[in-house]
Amino acid sequence: MPTLERRLVVTEDAGLHARPAVAFAQAAGRAAAEVTVARADAGAAARPVPARSVLSLLGLNIRRGDEIVLRASGAEAERALDALAALAAPT
Repeated sequence: MPTLERRLVVTEDAGLHARPAVAFAQAAGRAAAEVTVARADAGAAARPVPARSVLSLLGLNIRRGDEIVLRASGAEAERALDALAALAAPT
């Protein structure tokens, strides 16, 4: 299966800290897909972390206005990206 990628700017007021990070990790865990998150502003040095890991998400220190890169592979990759994008950048 191909790996899908989505770049987005975080608009959630708290970024991906504390409660939003927990909700993000839980949503990633419900999907039949492997999802990683990386900061887009780190360029080639951006290290992707598992979206299911709250501690890893907190370690990225993602704040409102930061651009992130989501990558997903698996049977529900598209659905996982949609769900995570809705949490990080609600409309």
